[in-house]
Amino acid sequence: TSHMEADPSLCRSAWETPGLSCLSLVSFAVGVSLRLQVDGERGNTDSSISFICYLSFPDSYSGGLGDTQFSFRLRQSGGQRATHYEDDGEYNREAPLTLQREAAHYFGYVYFRQVKDSSMKRGYFQKSLVLVSRLPYVNLFQSLLQLIAPEYFDKLEPCLEAVCNEIDQWPPPVPGQTLNLPVMGVVIQVCNLVNLLPAPLVLPSIHELDLFRCFQPVLIHIQMLWELMLLGEPIVVMAPSPTVSSEMVLALTSCLAPLKYCCDYRPYFTIHDSEFKEYTTRTQAPPNIVVGVTNPFFIKTLQHWPHILRVGELRMSGKGDTKVLLCCWALLQMRIYTSYKTFLHKDKTLIKRLLKGIQRKRPSEVQSALLRRHLLELTQSFIIPLEHYIASLMPLQRAITPWKNPPQIRPFRQEDFMKTLEHAGPQLTCVLKGDWLGLYRRFFKSPNFDGWYRQRHKEMTQKLEALHLEAICDANIVAWMKDKSEVEIVDLVLKLREKLVARCQHLPVKEETLQRVALYIDTVIGSLPEDLQAVLRHP
Repeated sequence: TSHMEADPSLCRSAWETPGLSCLSLVSFAVGVSLRLQVDGERGNTDSSISFICYLSFPDSYSGGLGDTQFSFRLRQSGGQRATHYEDDGEYNREAPLTLQREAAHYFGYVYFRQVKDSSMKRGYFQKSLVLVSRLPYVNLFQSLLQLIAPEYFDKLEPCLEAVCNEIDQWPPPVPGQTLNLPVMGVVIQVCNLVNLLPAPLVLPSIHELDLFRCFQPVLIHIQMLWELMLLGEPIVVMAPSPTVSSEMVLALTSCLAPLKYCCDYRPYFTIHDSEFKEYTTRTQAPPNIVVGVTNPFFIKTLQHWPHILRVGELRMSGKGDTKVLLCCWALLQMRIYTSYKTFLHKDKTLIKRLLKGIQRKRPSEVQSALLRRHLLELTQSFIIPLEHYIASLMPLQRAITPWKNPPQIRPFRQEDFMKTLEHAGPQLTCVLKGDWLGLYRRFFKSPNFDGWYRQRHKEMTQKLEALHLEAICDANIVAWMKDKSEVEIVDLVLKLREKLVARCQHLPVKEETLQRVALYIDTVIGSLPEDLQAVLRHP
């Protein structure tokens, strides 16, 4: 039996407090017991590190030689899971939803090397360098591994600790600011957390994949894939390698930008994952998740899933041994097995334009830009009517008075929204025809609607609180106190203090407003008898 060994030099970096949880070296050998020594982020348990080890090894890549890169996403084991939109500090308040730091999941970025080595019992040198983070910066971290891993594997120098020390000195990522990130003699320049301009490597984005390269074999089905992702349908991607499965899953989840994909997704999933039984059971419907697999074992165990995307072929020999046919993306054949009928018609103009680009050998980055723009405009056309309607549920500013609680946001009524589509629907900005009403009704039942609505409602509630705070600051508090009892005044102090301490750190208010609230509290307390002042000043 083969075992995996995690090198004790698991190095921790506090980058982005802490976004880079650890940099781990995982060895794969025969007859070596599992050894886990962790010096990483708090919350890393033996079980989570064990899963990281299993996910770092291509379970269907036994015959190929060379280097492979892929990624995975792992649910944090133990403790209470955080919600998708739980506030996670200053970074998450400023970053786009699709780039926020996750509280309940780790992202793993893997650089795996397999070469023949007669000194090893298995006959191969098999090691993975794994970077674990809570940030979805796939391009940045895979590029970082491209610098670190070859240096380590080729020269076998103990450079991981030095690399971690360099990364530990990186400034925290701040949306809108340019960062210079030195590592191993190379400075990676991160501009606005969107564009990367490293020397000598130039990357177009910190997180975006080459969409056209991923979707080229299924261009005629791009409309269907977008709808399936929008509705949060269960999808399994069966691929010949972790590289293909992880890139396809990440490409699918990026289809909805700027709308956040609120369902679970696993770019690379193995039989060792803790959710294996949950995903393969036939006693209940598959969960709302996109999962990428490479082991042919899943062909049978996941055949009951409603939507299956087969990328390439998983071949089995007569003896039962598994062999995988590895191909480049351009040669991969894809098939979609589903009974789903799209609500919208295909955009034949887009398909023709992209096919013509192939004939003219248009650069892949240009093709990807065209495809990404189409998906962006499609998503925006779908979301804009929802944004307009939910904005109409916000109370008018004149209804906000300083001495009463803020008015409530009106409830979202699906039928009222549907009535607005006749004159303000997606047909105003999108040329695609079809059953838009049916698509909205189905969307209302999906986790993506629930996630979108919760986030927007949270933002609107914070805006109401901020407007209420400003109304208090603009009011004449001295005149208000003249005919008020001590009980009413003390109640005002407690409410203002609650807003200042518990809420203001999350509200979109200016620092000047917060200072005025603090001054108001001092003014109100100063009007009370000394015994009450002593109590309120020293709670």
